[in-house]
Amino acid sequence: MNKYCIDIGFLSVNHFGEELCGDHVEVVPHDPDSTVIVLADGLGSGVKASILSTLTAKNISTMLAAGLSLEECVNTIISTLPVDSQKGVAYSTFTVIHVIRNELADIIEYENPASILIRDGANLEYPKQEMLVGGKEVLRSTIRLQDGDVFIAMSDGCPYANAEVGYNYNWKREDIIAFMEPLAMVGYTAKTLATMLVDECYTLYGGQPRDDATACVVRIRRRTPMNVLFGPPANPSDAERMMRLFFSREGKHIICGGTTASVAARYLGAVVTPVKGSEAPGVPPISQMEGADLVTEGVITMNRVVEYAKDYLKDNHSYEQWSFKHDGASLIGRMLFEEATDINFYVGRAINPAHQNPDLPINFNIKMGLVRDLSDALQAMGKQVKVSYF
Repeated sequence: MNKYCIDIGFLSVNHFGEELCGDHVEVVPHDPDSTVIVLADGLGSGVKASILSTLTAKNISTMLAAGLSLEECVNTIISTLPVDSQKGVAYSTFTVIHVIRNELADIIEYENPASILIRDGANLEYPKQEMLVGGKEVLRSTIRLQDGDVFIAMSDGCPYANAEVGYNYNWKREDIIAFMEPLAMVGYTAKTLATMLVDECYTLYGGQPRDDATACVVRIRRRTPMNVLFGPPANPSDAERMMRLFFSREGKHIICGGTTASVAARYLGAVVTPVKGSEAPGVPPISQMEGADLVTEGVITMNRVVEYAKDYLKDNHSYEQWSFKHDGASLIGRMLFEEATDINFYVGRAINPAHQNPDLPINFNIKMGLVRDLSDALQAMGKQVKVSYF
């Protein structure tokens, strides 16, 4: 595991009136610190396009998993893809970004819009090598990665997003670059960057996209560890060991739960102080404690974080809720979704007597389920997650 990692995010909007998207993105871990990302665009829209793009993306990733080289995979796909007899174009186009050891990006593009690389806040036109594969022209690039690099792959529904009712009739690749350059410098996650681009395309279409539009963003960043303490240990004699392991880890430290905060405060010899005005509808207030970066309530707050995490992996609609607020769930969301790359959970198995009240919808199984659901969601975001139980 090297000092860099990749953050991957993508989002699509369907052709107006279609239930299925004709674009498909497949993300497949290949080797340690190596990942293959495929964005395929099926010809047309609807069911047929969806099947074509899904088969293309999955076939490339399946062949790679079977040990074929990227060149063999692409050659096989292009050689077998039919060509539309009327339009003279392939039934599915695609972009493959193969990140190798988080040090190199091998990019292959077949009739998709040219990918964008933003480095140091500015567009970088990287060299492309023309290749003939199965009698068809393919572009290939190999790029040595740098911290902060942002790659933007897209289907042709993005650069051609326009409508007579839209406010910008001309929306070309150059316009997308100008739109994304300042955003790439802010530190937004790949999913948020993809969301912003697709939302802009949706607006340009006047809310009625005339094509499927997909953006897939790959961001290179340094590893940032984060530690979460959730619940006291089942055996009180394990408290000191649990606290020692938690506070000795590199990175920020988040403590969830009132009882958990009390145990941590005794270990640190610190005082827990509530923060006035930090609550939100349905989310209890946070506290402050020297030695911890964030102290929140437990199960109720974590449940909201899990809701945000699941939505983040889908349409990311709740981003506007957690991206700027200062309640516990929003703060945890920003720290785990946007800042952290490697997350260590320290989960206590102690049963809280207050949660055994039959009038409360909280129990031990729900608490463990929240840890499982959040861990699964964070791993789906590309985070390295480790859970230790006490």
